[in-house]
Amino acid sequence: MDGLTEKRREDLSVLQKKLGVTFHDVRLLHTALIHTSYANEAPGRVMHNERLEFLGDAVLELASSTYLYTHFPKLPEGELTKTRASIVCSATLAKIAGRLGLGDYLLLGHGEEMGGGRTRTTNLEDTFEAVLGAVYLDQGWEIARDYALRELAPEFENAELGKLVKDYKTMLQEVVQQRPDSTIAYELLEASGPDHCKHYVFAVKIDGKVCGKGEGPSKKEAEQRAAEVALKKLTKK
Repeated sequence: MDGLTEKRREDLSVLQKKLGVTFHDVRLLHTALIHTSYANEAPGRVMHNERLEFLGDAVLELASSTYLYTHFPKLPEGELTKTRASIVCSATLAKIAGRLGLGDYLLLGHGEEMGGGRTRTTNLEDTFEAVLGAVYLDQGWEIARDYALRELAPEFENAELGKLVKDYKTMLQEVVQQRPDSTIAYELLEASGPDHCKHYVFAVKIDGKVCGKGEGPSKKEAEQRAAEVALKKLTKK
């Protein structure tokens, strides 16, 4: 059973109205909302959303890159890259997914459900990308692009106003690069907890010395926190 019951179809009809997209093949949207934990526990072969997530990630990158290139003609390549990274980040995508209520439509395995998987940042981020991938396959590039830009519109507005979330890893990299021959590396110190509720601790090393430690529910977030600590230390000197 892949879970696409009549009740599920009705729920997905409500979601399509939230998305502003009417699917030709609702199974694509359904698959975009199937977590690997559900597929692993379901009898028979059930598709999960990881392949759609991969596709949606590519759509996001191209859509956001094209928008920035067109609307920020004075930004050099490096600044375009940093701005895109600040816009298309885990926090932003999870926020969009939360606003759409995607967590309510996720099909999860028992352990993931009990562990709070519906509100987990990584799950929400991945699900939004998977939904975008489904929109692309079902509706084509132009509608998928327009949909992505519509959801990201507040972030582009923040970019124009200079209110983007700071990318501490990039900022630290720029500081370190000012020192000839200096190196920077991130080291995983600890990964604890079950698969559905991981906790990571990372250290950032500059020239082999630990300059900051950070922790979080994802590797990306832990690295960002470590970079933030190191950056504060370096800029105080």
